[in-house]
Amino acid sequence: MSKRLIRFDWAVKKLLRNKANFVVLEGFLSELLFEDIKIEKILESEGNQETEQDKYNRVDILVQNAKNELVIVEIQNTYEIDYFHRMAYGASKALTENLSLGQSYSEIKKVISVNIVYFDLGQGKDYVYKGTTNFQGLHEKDLLQLSNKQQETFTKQNISDIFPEYYIIKVNQFNDVAKDTLDEWVYFLKNSEVKDSFKAKGLAEAKEVLDVMRLNQEQTYGYNRYLDYLHVKASEALSLKIQQEELMEKRIAEAKEKIRKDENFKRSVEIAKNAISEGADNKFIAKITGLTVEQIETLRNENA
Repeated sequence: MSKRLIRFDWAVKKLLRNKANFVVLEGFLSELLFEDIKIEKILESEGNQETEQDKYNRVDILVQNAKNELVIVEIQNTYEIDYFHRMAYGASKALTENLSLGQSYSEIKKVISVNIVYFDLGQGKDYVYKGTTNFQGLHEKDLLQLSNKQQETFTKQNISDIFPEYYIIKVNQFNDVAKDTLDEWVYFLKNSEVKDSFKAKGLAEAKEVLDVMRLNQEQTYGYNRYLDYLHVKASEALSLKIQQEELMEKRIAEAKEKIRKDENFKRSVEIAKNAISEGADNKFIAKITGLTVEQIETLRNENA
């Protein structure tokens, strides 16, 4: 039987930083990265803010795993047109912040950027994307590889193992049909629900740790405020969208009216010119065209 669970984004901020609860985040990352992930510690940076107003900061949680890699997990609820740039900045910032003065470049940590987004980012049919860095020859079309000595020195197999790695989960694009254990996690991210049939790593623990009924009074108050905050943000986004649509409709209507008036004016001018050539007086021409006497006199002078 499913039960009401806490949203993952709030849990990342408030509950999953506790070492006893690392197993939940470890399970999610293990399913996404297709390897057993163990979290050693939570790292703090300028992006790791705790207040609900900082929800839209660069980093929601930054961890270091047992392989000495840095893993950024960010959950973004509202649309940002430059979110790809933000991903690049976040990974770069994490990389440079964790290279101490005097260390060689070979000691930089591998950065894995995991982005859970609740809006349609870019164009694509899938709901989970992975991005890596490779170098392809312009002429031979071959992939540049590490030399044997580089592989031995850096303990890396591929050049892409050195550069940041990006994952994007477009939650709202998931159709709620869980075909594998990663899908089970995406289902939870979308619906805050774990079905009894789910077997993905970390979800059984999530079902217990993230049970709304386990929150104390202070946590319940904070969580409900956070949900209200998200509702307000969603309403603001909807209101802005409607305002933009209304403004666009108004501009289109104004443009059509201007075109109509311009076309009517041109027709009136042609009629006035013909009437002038036929010897009609200004009063009569003004009556049949709607032009002013001054405009008609100007046309007379032009034709004189």
